[in-house]
Amino acid sequence: MSKVEKKPVIEKIILGLDPGTNVMGYAVILIQLSKVKLLQFGVIQMGKYGAHEIKLKKIFDRVLSLVDEFKPDEVALEAPFFGKNVQSMLKLGRAQGVAMSAALYREVPITEYAPKKVKQSVTGNGNASKEQVAKMLMQIFSIKEMPKLLDASDALAVAVCHHYQNGALKSKAKSWEAFLKDNPQKLKSVIKK
Repeated sequence: MSKVEKKPVIEKIILGLDPGTNVMGYAVILIQLSKVKLLQFGVIQMGKYGAHEIKLKKIFDRVLSLVDEFKPDEVALEAPFFGKNVQSMLKLGRAQGVAMSAALYREVPITEYAPKKVKQSVTGNGNASKEQVAKMLMQIFSIKEMPKLLDASDALAVAVCHHYQNGALKSKAKSWEAFLKDNPQKLKSVIKK
């Protein structure tokens, strides 16, 4: 009797988005059993489109195409930060709303995360720089080169944060050292890669 190979069960696909009006980051991760795999990440550049409404249409179209291509089970977005420029906040909020609408159009559930929450989840420090977040993600996913535009790594951080928030980590660690003590297998997986 020959052995029949079983296909691995896909537990979840998460699409992470870092909405912006000129550059929007996106990342798709696959959670399979206890492993997290990067499927794709990058940016959508809209600076060449002058009119704001055209940029919004491009965001909708591209997010919809990512949803159709990867069939994510969930979408995670970085919530807009609060700045002093009201016009910038308004435009950023519209970009986020359009990205959310594209996911909801395909009935994919969405979750928002504050930037500090994302940084805390990935690095253990809610005040980490974008570069520190990117470097941690490079280690986690064995990425050899830092992306030119950190919007891509920001989107990946949002997806990873969402995965961690859904029970992937059972740690109440208040520092990176405490996290490693609580999760020694995470350190081993980074060292092996």
